[in-house]
Amino acid sequence: MRKQIRFLALLLAISFALTTSLFWTYEHTVNPGIKSFGDVVWWWVVSSTTVGYGDIAPHTTQGRIAAAITFIVGIYLYTNFITLTANSVDQFVNRDRFGMAPIKAKNHLVICEYTAFADELLQVLHCYPELAQREAVIISDLVTVNPYPQYHFVRGVPISPAALQQANIGEAAYIFVFANARFQEPDLKTLHTVSRIQKLNTHATIFVEMHKPKSEFTEHLLGPIVVLDSKKLLESVLRHEALDLSAYFPRADIPPQTIAPREAVSEG
Repeated sequence: MRKQIRFLALLLAISFALTTSLFWTYEHTVNPGIKSFGDVVWWWVVSSTTVGYGDIAPHTTQGRIAAAITFIVGIYLYTNFITLTANSVDQFVNRDRFGMAPIKAKNHLVICEYTAFADELLQVLHCYPELAQREAVIISDLVTVNPYPQYHFVRGVPISPAALQQANIGEAAYIFVFANARFQEPDLKTLHTVSRIQKLNTHATIFVEMHKPKSEFTEHLLGPIVVLDSKKLLESVLRHEALDLSAYFPRADIPPQTIAPREAVSEG
């Protein structure tokens, strides 16, 4: 957007300098409406915005050429400016929905990658008081808008330090890192993400989904790490019709409920 604004500003300056100079040079001696250069500036403003009051009209061929250039460039400039302004306002108003807002939460829960298991986790957060009382943040580029308005959303890849910092990962209490099946070696990508997270947060308990939980690389992970076996997660969902985290958190006696997301889960 900054490049577009710079280009439009440059085009505006060139148009102003060229057309006002041309109009002044050929019109001020023959046009009764031109008594000073200020009159030329006024003509340029009303012409470039296509308002066209008609109080100053070109009398020479060169003046008409300057007017034509002013009209064409003005239409292009102002329509693009209006479009950029509208987009900027829309992005600002909907920055939470589009995952662009910085997260201020502390001692919160962060979910890296919005996969099927991540969605299963969101469905049962209310069953575990330790998790339900915390604000939750989803970091993912697998969806374009926040799938759950009641939670925070950061649009980006979880391995990105910028996305992690936007989610205020350094202040998180619990972090779930789910495997992204679109990668050929999802475990390597997951562990790499965990290593990035640990540079920013050394105290949070990190739950890591892995297809091969006995990987030799897990011994290099630091801090409180809980490895979640992908197959056991699926078994839990199939057996209990929900993700069972009772081995890690005390469960409350709350009837099951379904929270419908606004977008389908995508892992690819």
